[in-house]
Amino acid sequence: MFELRLLCPEDRVETLSDALDALDALSVSVEDADAQTEAEQALFGEPGMPAPKDGWARSVIVALFPTNVAAEDARQTLVLQDFFSGCEVLGLDAVPDQDWVRLTQSQFAPVEITPNFWIVPTWHEPPAAASTVIRLDPGLAFGTGTHPTTRMCLRWLARRALDGSGWGRVLDYGCGSGILAIGAGKLGALDIDAVDIDEAAVEACLQNAQANGVQLRAGMPELAQGSYSTVLANILATPLKVLAPLLCAHLASGGSLVLAGILERQADELRQAYAPYVQLEVADSLDGWILMTAQA
Repeated sequence: MFELRLLCPEDRVETLSDALDALDALSVSVEDADAQTEAEQALFGEPGMPAPKDGWARSVIVALFPTNVAAEDARQTLVLQDFFSGCEVLGLDAVPDQDWVRLTQSQFAPVEITPNFWIVPTWHEPPAAASTVIRLDPGLAFGTGTHPTTRMCLRWLARRALDGSGWGRVLDYGCGSGILAIGAGKLGALDIDAVDIDEAAVEACLQNAQANGVQLRAGMPELAQGSYSTVLANILATPLKVLAPLLCAHLASGGSLVLAGILERQADELRQAYAPYVQLEVADSLDGWILMTAQA
């Protein structure tokens, strides 16, 4: 594996990235050239949404190629292009061989939800104290348990399991990997629907549920029919606002609505969007994210 590193201004990031892709780079990534200095700039976007800019004022583009010849051909081609003006080749170096599978796996350790409720990748043994375990590996669909929004939803489910009120029907709207639906099943829920607009997410949800011994129905949004005692939606603030009438229409009298994917500063927006139906309150917070809940 060989790594070609380029320095470019912000307005060339997209052009160079597209060119590297056309030159058969295995991967292309963008970094802040001024990282770890006083000139470092924060550049954030909400999860699942595009970043506000393509790159930093001074960006480093890193492209990986399978051979030195391919990387050198790409370098020679790029420096001859008009759009390369103002850009610079920082280096072309061999990347040491690594066990990429083991390296990737090392980044995903078991995640504690409560002292006895854990999410554990299949290559780890569950902690001794874990009496409830979700086995889940990183995949195409959102939801591995590492994100604060997912952890807060699972914490809420763990508290619900202890309050003795029973589960009734459970709806996981925007299920992704199915982790919330699976969590509800592990904690005692028996009548669970999980829906998503992404067919790959639906398939991932079904596979993950089977691997965890949880019975549920998963499908596209039209699968959700009637009312539910618990409605879970871990998406993002904007779609949650749009979905307010639909989600609340599925909420049974006395049922619980649980919403996540919301930044602290977005709490009032969500309260206003749901005010015609329920009274949302902040039930949990973690790392700048909040969990909002309501009773019908």
